[in-house]
Amino acid sequence: MIVIGIDPGLATVGYGVLAKQDGRTVPLTYSCIRTSAARGGTPERLERIFDVISAILDEYGPGCMAMEKLFFSRNVTSALGVAEVRGVIMLAARKRRIPVVEYTPNQVKQAITGSGKADKRQMQEMIMRLLSLPELPRPDDVADGLSVALCHVHNARDER
Repeated sequence: MIVIGIDPGLATVGYGVLAKQDGRTVPLTYSCIRTSAARGGTPERLERIFDVISAILDEYGPGCMAMEKLFFSRNVTSALGVAEVRGVIMLAARKRRIPVVEYTPNQVKQAITGSGKADKRQMQEMIMRLLSLPELPRPDDVADGLSVALCHVHNARDER
């Protein structure tokens, strides 16, 4: 099983690709996609995100994409940007017939730390331990991408 986890954002998209190998969950790749308003408008930024995610999907061939659900934001402009990013990412998955599963931030925190109230630092530390990473995944968006992927791995295991 190969799963890609996505933490969507217009400025930074965190992602992590995990594989289940010999009973262990191992990271295949993880990083973030950064876009800047100074280097182009929203259409150019969305195109870059689509292109990079498409390349990752083509390279690793995940069987599933896990993504954080969009939660209500007080900043409507920010929420709209994240919604647009989610759309292009879902389109990249759909074009490859990769199912998309969504989890709330609390579901992800609960799956990783056992507490829906874990802070960013606790999440980074648990992801580092659980995936035997050499250092804390940074920025937070990368840890979030890995976390949502690992959340799905745990849930998929529970469904069997």
